[in-house]
Amino acid sequence: MVKIVGTVSVSAKGFIFLTPEDGSKDIHIKYKYAKNALNGDKAAVKIIRAERENHAAEGEVLEILEHNTKRVIGVIENGRSFSIITPDDSRITNEIYVPSRNVSGAKTGDKVVAEITKYPEQKDDFFKGKVVEVLGRFDAPGVDILSIMRSHNLYENFPEKVEKNLEEINDFVAEEEIKNRRDLRDIPIVTIDGEDAKDLDDGVYAEETQNNIRLIVAIADVSHYVTENTALDAEAYKRGTSVYLTDRVVPMLPKKLSNGICSLNENTDRLAMAGDFLIDDNGEVIKSEFYEAVIRVKRRLTYNVANKILVDKNPIFIKDNSDIIESLKTLKKLRNILFKRRENLGAIEFQTTEIKFKLDEQGKPVSVTKREGSFSESLIEECMLVANEEAAKLFVKKKTQGIYRVHPSPKEDAIDNLNEKISVLGYFLRKRAGGKVNSKDVQAIVEKSKGTDEESIINFTTLRAMEKAYYSEKNIGHFGLAKEFYTHFTSPIRRYPDLIVHRILKEILTKNTQKNSEKRAQKLKEIAIQTSAKERNAIEAEREATDLKAAEFLSNFIGEEFEGIITSVTNFGMFAELDNGIEGLVHVSNMMRDRYVYDARSFSLKGEKSGEEFKLGEKINIVVLKTDIKEKTIDFILADDAYILKEKTKTKPKKKAKAKVKKAVTFNKKNEKKFTKEKRKFYKKANKNMRRNKR
Repeated sequence: MVKIVGTVSVSAKGFIFLTPEDGSKDIHIKYKYAKNALNGDKAAVKIIRAERENHAAEGEVLEILEHNTKRVIGVIENGRSFSIITPDDSRITNEIYVPSRNVSGAKTGDKVVAEITKYPEQKDDFFKGKVVEVLGRFDAPGVDILSIMRSHNLYENFPEKVEKNLEEINDFVAEEEIKNRRDLRDIPIVTIDGEDAKDLDDGVYAEETQNNIRLIVAIADVSHYVTENTALDAEAYKRGTSVYLTDRVVPMLPKKLSNGICSLNENTDRLAMAGDFLIDDNGEVIKSEFYEAVIRVKRRLTYNVANKILVDKNPIFIKDNSDIIESLKTLKKLRNILFKRRENLGAIEFQTTEIKFKLDEQGKPVSVTKREGSFSESLIEECMLVANEEAAKLFVKKKTQGIYRVHPSPKEDAIDNLNEKISVLGYFLRKRAGGKVNSKDVQAIVEKSKGTDEESIINFTTLRAMEKAYYSEKNIGHFGLAKEFYTHFTSPIRRYPDLIVHRILKEILTKNTQKNSEKRAQKLKEIAIQTSAKERNAIEAEREATDLKAAEFLSNFIGEEFEGIITSVTNFGMFAELDNGIEGLVHVSNMMRDRYVYDARSFSLKGEKSGEEFKLGEKINIVVLKTDIKEKTIDFILADDAYILKEKTKTKPKKKAKAKVKKAVTFNKKNEKKFTKEKRKFYKKANKNMRRNKR
């Protein structure tokens, strides 16, 4: 018998697959053959049915080699001798049995974090666990986001060891810390950030010098405070990145650093790592230097204020900032030069959708806005790109090992798939020798779509065809930015790789560079793998929080009509995006005027009788049909079909109620301790299993 080892994937709808480690095709596993395997588990399976046309091979789990799920978040229901936790994650179909002594004071209706102490051995067996944290009442403000945080192992508070570490750090810059640093306090450096930003880690200044422009990028010197082999460093490494959720920030560093001594606050002395560059009219850096500095930010500007000055040319704002206006004008000129250079090199400017919610005191979304980039954001981005590129170049020049931000070129099959989709809209991405593509060719497609109805579709589908950027100890370049050398230097308050880059730069400056070795390369590789994984985890958590609030927001608009644009078409329906950036699904089962079939060649849904067709990029009128806040999903229905459904509901005869109805437990004072007949049977079986296990 051949054992195939791989990772188990469980979908929200209960489909189970094993992705083999040897790279072979996925194996489908029916629930009855899954042996309670959970999403992410490492398992060994045997094939029980070979692959057929349009059907994956089927397998049976022989053994679970490694459990991925160690903790579960869910709502608890208390019984006399034990409690039951119903997991939030719909992919976990088993409930968790918790003896009363292990509930940690949790009450019925509380959202809790439970540690699994025993995994089920048989199909209908129970998980056994203990409550390790009570998050609060399931419907209390903020508990929804807190649940997402815990599901991604995110914590706002820091360990006691870290707090003790902080006691050794001053809240101010001492005189002895300024020694041997270049004094830039007389230079009018400014920060330009969002309205609510508190962790300000980058400042800029520019001046014209003859035919060139001098740019100073000053970055918070976090490495001065977060030193190697400390509890603070270990925790920063463990977290990897700050996470920005809808109602809070989970910081990589404690607030004393992130919002305090490391943040480049206005009119306050701060330690910085400075990049000092001389740039010609073509955007080429002709001179580059990094050094340790002390700075004093002249002005804390927001993107809005900077735009009022540089784009709107508002006389009031210009007058209020007359002392820094020359630097701002030079920064504007430099931004245009750098942006044009990047365009010429083939850098791809994807216009991605980002939505922001305004929440009330109860944490409920009351409004949503679609966030779009502005000129001042682009200005800061161009300055940061220069600093990041020059830091990477220095590593290569000095032949020292480092951390790079890399982005591989897209795979040939991904390009073929992309061309199939966008050709429907009249676009095509040409391939070069060896099946490769050039970033300029991708850029041309994105540029061509600008201002058209299909712009968001082209951006979305092209972006999905690209490989993901990640951190690596090896420099392979950055495809999307069209850069041969690139790293992350400019955000050490919120990204651990940037902190490592600062440390390596300091080694170069002090000529105390560690020798290249296999041991050092291995350490940098581990850092790159860890921080890349933490970045992905943060992105998933942020997306979940956004999807949750989107479903919650549209719950207030059930039955209301909106205009949307089709962003994706599948065999089970089509996704549509509203003007505010929120996306939902029009399922084929809710398309009532015809039977619609997916056409893989044109990536459209076609009516069998009417010939009606729905394509990518098409505008449609839709009605909010339903939302599922727990599953974070939104269902739309076509406006015409909504009318048909409404009429059907009016004329449909009412069914007689069945004699026995399984009641769901609701959490209120009246029935908090009342359980259904089915639950009592469940408990009786659990107690029987518990007694059997004790024997």
